[in-house]
Amino acid sequence: MKRDDLIDPYLAGNKYRKLYTFLQTPKEKFHTILSYGGTQSNAMLAIAAMCHQKGWHFTYYTKPLSRKQKESPCGNYKHSLELGMEHIEIGQELYRDFIASLAVVQNEGTFLIEQGGAVKEAALGLEVLAEELREQLKNDEFKSVKAVATPSGTGTTAFFLAVALPEFKIYTTPCVGDVEYLKKQMRSFGEIPKNLMILKPKKKYHFAKPYKEFYGLYKKLKNAGIEFDLLYAPGMWQALLEQTDEQVLYIHSGGVSGNESMLQRLSISTFFKN
Repeated sequence: MKRDDLIDPYLAGNKYRKLYTFLQTPKEKFHTILSYGGTQSNAMLAIAAMCHQKGWHFTYYTKPLSRKQKESPCGNYKHSLELGMEHIEIGQELYRDFIASLAVVQNEGTFLIEQGGAVKEAALGLEVLAEELREQLKNDEFKSVKAVATPSGTGTTAFFLAVALPEFKIYTTPCVGDVEYLKKQMRSFGEIPKNLMILKPKKKYHFAKPYKEFYGLYKKLKNAGIEFDLLYAPGMWQALLEQTDEQVLYIHSGGVSGNESMLQRLSISTFFKN
């Protein structure tokens, strides 16, 4: 296990790696960061934390919130607002076109970070991670490890890690959409590396929906001493347990702050109904 989740309470895991370039950027270069996505996004919270550190204004666009979300903010959304995030709701019928227009209206000092941190600038942070892994895996106790695992939303982390670490097999699995959707996302960065192995889930899972087997894995892992996020980690762990039989270094991608809202929204009984 590589505990990237311990880097920072809010700015940790693969989001820290994806935002590494911006963290190294002089604060004078930007004054505003734009992004968009879900209201409990881990990327949203990481960007909010980064902008709070840098003194940049952060504007985040979402589809309309429910009345309950507005009246009782919780989880990542609440923490992001506390860090200074400006939240703007866009109507369902206008959302797609509005988001497409954001790239056009950027000006000097403003930067758009695509949903989930899916930007080419993420490459540098994954190169840093690759170097850390090379050094750490030199130890005798880890010399037999030739495979690394990280779950995928947009596939940004897995793609750039595979590019930066060609001597290792990189396992990932799609947690948002299917394998073809994941490959399409990755191809926006270039040709998919040959050492990147995409494990296809044995059944179709809908993102952010509770499943008995996912909740069971979450509980087993937590009882063993490490808490993982409820959105991405269970799918990756299940794919590894079902489809691999080798020693694998798992990169903890963080995101456990999102569990607050997930567990608040969903009762244990709900998990077992699915």
